[in-house]
Amino acid sequence: MRWVRSHHADPRGARIADRHYSRKTIGAPQFMPPGRKLVLLTAEGNALWGSSWPFAEYVRHAWAGAWLCTIFRNESPHLSSELIREAVAATRAYWGDPPDLGMVTFVDAGKVRHKRDPGRCFLRAGFVNVGHTKGGQVALQLLPCDMPVAEPCVHANLTLVTQKEETCA
Repeated sequence: MRWVRSHHADPRGARIADRHYSRKTIGAPQFMPPGRKLVLLTAEGNALWGSSWPFAEYVRHAWAGAWLCTIFRNESPHLSSELIREAVAATRAYWGDPPDLGMVTFVDAGKVRHKRDPGRCFLRAGFVNVGHTKGGQVALQLLPCDMPVAEPCVHANLTLVTQKEETCA
């Protein structure tokens, strides 16, 4: 497990989020939506993952109730698909049994490096293409039966973390 639990306003995470195409406000201290969330950083601080679990009544897409990968950016030498699988395992350890719809993520094919399959690292991690959002983003889903088993984050090295960081589980 290469992930350490962080928080939605970790300056290291915010710097990585600033380089992600989905970032709404570059330089803002917070980079996750309100509500239930889990933020993970690699111990080296060179990859960022954000899971959110929006309340279904506030969701306007077809996968209401599913966990959502809000942000993933990998600037590390690790394979993105492996980091994604570990992040999903850490999310399971943090929230318990996944909802029936599992986890989804949305990819704006026009804003990522051109590839044959937008979201290829997610596809290699077991997600499947389930269509498009009303806004045209590619929707990728990982059902509970295809998720890795729950695995908590490693304990944080106190020299690498801020006061608000904790370990998962």
